[in-house]
Amino acid sequence: MRIVVALGGNALLKRGEPMTAEVQRANVRIAAQALAPLAGTHQLVISHGNGPQVGLLALQGAAYKPDEAYPLDVLGAQTEGMIGYMIEQELGNLLPFEVPFATLLTMVEVDGNDPGFKNPTKFVGPVYEKGDADRMAAEKGWIFKQDGAKWRRVVPSPLPRRIFENRPIKWLLEQGTIVICAGGGGIPTIYEPGAARKLVGVEAVIDKDLCSELLARELSADLIVMLTDADAVYTDWGKPTQRAIRRIAPSALGAMSFAAGSMGPKVEAACRFVAATERPAAIGALRDLSRIIAGEAGTTVEAKTDSTEFGI
Repeated sequence: MRIVVALGGNALLKRGEPMTAEVQRANVRIAAQALAPLAGTHQLVISHGNGPQVGLLALQGAAYKPDEAYPLDVLGAQTEGMIGYMIEQELGNLLPFEVPFATLLTMVEVDGNDPGFKNPTKFVGPVYEKGDADRMAAEKGWIFKQDGAKWRRVVPSPLPRRIFENRPIKWLLEQGTIVICAGGGGIPTIYEPGAARKLVGVEAVIDKDLCSELLARELSADLIVMLTDADAVYTDWGKPTQRAIRRIAPSALGAMSFAAGSMGPKVEAACRFVAATERPAAIGALRDLSRIIAGEAGTTVEAKTDSTEFGI
């Protein structure tokens, strides 16, 4: 099968962990151990989150003069290279030397009039106490929103419209290459208004799951798997009545509501992919990846499912 695997941000940097290269590499090594068994039997495309990494680079840039700090699209490109490098190296240490890898800087077109620019929702960077968040908002002009018990910076997150590197990605897959692309939702770009085909970067971070869904659809993937720190999608999450969904139709799942900052985009992406292609999508934990693909763990969204199946 041709499988797109979207690694959640928690697969690279868990909440509360120090944002060091050593910690990130250790987490990538764990992810590589789960991904490696797929490479022998499937065409593999890997995307990944970058919220903590972009936030860290933005904090580093804030130490310089305002006009010396790099914009979010450039920071996104930097994280694609950095994270792709680690994934390539750790996977390469597990697979035969002959297996080729490629990390592609992936530009993604968004609409300059997308309402996401007026209502920032995408979390980036570390978590803060309320007082620290208020201080940084006043000093830097950043916008913060509550993320669980803490506060995090939020930036615009417009919808992805087109992935520019689809043709080289397809060619690489046909040559047996493991492709790492669309990291962090891709590099956000727009065509400059009034200019003839002048593509420029834009200050935003695209949702990784929605971009991965578009990627999977345009690559005619047989399956998209979105990995997170939850072992499945749950109804009544956090309540005594919570139940894990094991199998469900996109229409039934789409009728439910989930948190916009966590499970919501994954559910939306899964429903979009299945509705458009009639091929399955799955959501679950990294440690269960092989069982998710076999349909034995996680939440599988299928077009032909008539009833919702719950786990224990």
